[in-house]
Amino acid sequence: MAWHARVLVIANVTATSPDLLAALKERADRGPIDPTLLLPATGNGFAGREEAQARLDEALERWREAGFDAKGMVGDPDPIVAVHETWDPRAYDEVIVSTLPGQASRWLECDLPHRVRQITGLDVAHVESRERREPRSGPLPPREKPALGPLTLRAPRSR
Repeated sequence: MAWHARVLVIANVTATSPDLLAALKERADRGPIDPTLLLPATGNGFAGREEAQARLDEALERWREAGFDAKGMVGDPDPIVAVHETWDPRAYDEVIVSTLPGQASRWLECDLPHRVRQITGLDVAHVESRERREPRSGPLPPREKPALGPLTLRAPRSR
C-alpha cells in the first residue's frame, strides 16, 4: 500500500467549488491523498452547526463523486478557532485553505492562510475559488413607486 498524504482542507462557501476540486485533483496527481474537510459552522448554536452539516454532507458527496475518499467535520464558526481545535500534527501532513477571491473573502481580510500556517507550522496551499451560486429562477419582482403621503415636502410657491 502506498503512503497517502493526509490533507486538511479548510473551506466553507467554496467547499463544492470546481476550483477546489481541480486543486485537489492536481494535488492527487502528484501522489495519493486522504483529504479531510473542515467546514466552520455557519453560526453559533445548534442551528449553525446543522446548516453547516448539510453543506458538509453535500461537499463530501461531490468529493466522492470526483473520486476522493474524503472525511469531514463541522468546526467552530470562527475558522481560526476551528483550526486550533482540529489541528493535530500527527493527523495531517498538508493544509489547503479555500477562500473566495479578493475583497469578497472575509477569510482573506483576516489573513487566514497565513494564520493557519502559523498554527500548523506547515506551508499552506491557498485556493481562490469562485462562489457557487444557485441560478435565480422566475421573473424579478415588480418595482414599486413610492406613494406620496401627507408629509411629503413640496417646494414653496412663488408669490
